[in-house]
Amino acid sequence: MSLWVPFTLMAALFQTVRFMLQKFLSMKTLSAAGTTFARFIYSFPIIAIALLFFFLLSDREIPVFTLIFFMFVVIGGLSQILATVLVILLFKLRNFAVGITFKKTEVVLSVLAGIIILGEGVSLTGFVAILLGIGGVLLLSKTPSVDGQWWKYIASRSVLLGVGSGFLFAVSAVCYRGATLQLMNEPLILRAGITLCAVVFWQVIAMSFWLFCKDPKQIIAVWQARAVGLWVGLTSLCGSFCWFVAFAIQNAAYVKALGQIELVFSILASVLFFQEVITSREVLGIALLVSSVLALIFVI
Repeated sequence: MSLWVPFTLMAALFQTVRFMLQKFLSMKTLSAAGTTFARFIYSFPIIAIALLFFFLLSDREIPVFTLIFFMFVVIGGLSQILATVLVILLFKLRNFAVGITFKKTEVVLSVLAGIIILGEGVSLTGFVAILLGIGGVLLLSKTPSVDGQWWKYIASRSVLLGVGSGFLFAVSAVCYRGATLQLMNEPLILRAGITLCAVVFWQVIAMSFWLFCKDPKQIIAVWQARAVGLWVGLTSLCGSFCWFVAFAIQNAAYVKALGQIELVFSILASVLFFQEVITSREVLGIALLVSSVLALIFVI
């Protein structure tokens, strides 16, 4: 089994825990932007200090960064922020479920983005496995129930926001892989750590500027929520690091496809911790998604 598989699975698990913590924060004093900012501001010092000690205690020199590396970092980091904003806008719409459904096209869009940006495609077997997983995700996702006629909203604002967020998340994933590929002379773990540090640093700067101009009170609120915010930062860092290691090894489309196992983790959490009943539809969705995961592990 290639290393990208366990790292992707760990990334999905850490991401599930981080979302639970962020949901707790958003229910208290933080806005959506403040909750997102907490993720970055509390994870950056940890990765920065870890890298600093590594270079101080080792005899390795800091690598020379190319302009292409910084281009991937800036575009990827900004795409991720904008994608998050579009998802937040979705939640304000009455028919946001339609948009969320279309947001699930993120994995297929990762294939397109990978071809355009890096010239990386996927095999026919891999694409079939991806489609199988998307089918499982759609069954597990909350679907529109507006008279059952979701097709009426195919050209709605929610669909545009959903597809837009999916595409931006896909672009960010491909750009992160592109950035790690610019550091091929470095060990795998170091490549992931350096790229992650650069991305989070850029995101902290961008979001700090945004909050300072639009909602400065949220910066104070993030500091006041540091007891939980620190755990958000830690789980975010662990999850992001695992994602970046996986991106450094494997095509972003395959990584994103395998990462959909996060939905299964979320459902298991709801059953085990909140005693919620699992439906037959969810059982079928889990079966399809697990089949996709097994195909990606043993065939790719």
